[in-house]
Amino acid sequence: MDPFKKELEAGHAVVLPTETVYGLFAKALDEAAVDQVYALKQRPREKAMNLNISSEDDIRFYSKNQPPYLSKLIATFLPGPLTIILEANEEVPAWINSGMSTVGFRMPAHPKTLELIRKTGPLIGPSANLSGKASGTQCQQILKELGHGVIGLEDDSFLTGQDSTILDLSGDKVKILRQGAITRQDILAKIPAIPFEEV
Repeated sequence: MDPFKKELEAGHAVVLPTETVYGLFAKALDEAAVDQVYALKQRPREKAMNLNISSEDDIRFYSKNQPPYLSKLIATFLPGPLTIILEANEEVPAWINSGMSTVGFRMPAHPKTLELIRKTGPLIGPSANLSGKASGTQCQQILKELGHGVIGLEDDSFLTGQDSTILDLSGDKVKILRQGAITRQDILAKIPAIPFEEV
């Protein structure tokens, strides 16, 4: 069996590459696994986690009040370095989004990581670093820092070192909460109808 799938299924956290930085992944619907990620990262509990998913169906299953341009946004930019925030529905456990009314979605473009998400279901996957430190781009350094027998898949070929753009679609106007690889201009060039907040 794939050692990473085995670790995830057992409720353990693993370090996997994305197209931006390394992430610390665990099964999103396993509260104890999510707790382990918070502990390993020393991350404050009030900081919500994203759901790493593999399809538009997954995004729609865990959200509500989706905007009409959502399908085109997903088809154009995902998988890729974009985190989409939508209103959460009752399917999202409080331990994922810290009881907030919204939830973030990420569909990483690394083929192995995306395959694991397809096979094991939604994963959380915050950047693989101690909270407050720079996002991790060196797998061996990350594993040494995290300790506790965490295993990792080393593959730097996809990494840009630049975090994903965070796009909040939960209100009437779309907001960029963090500027990453994908810009406002990139999005408007493909989907001019998106109602961005004035800047």
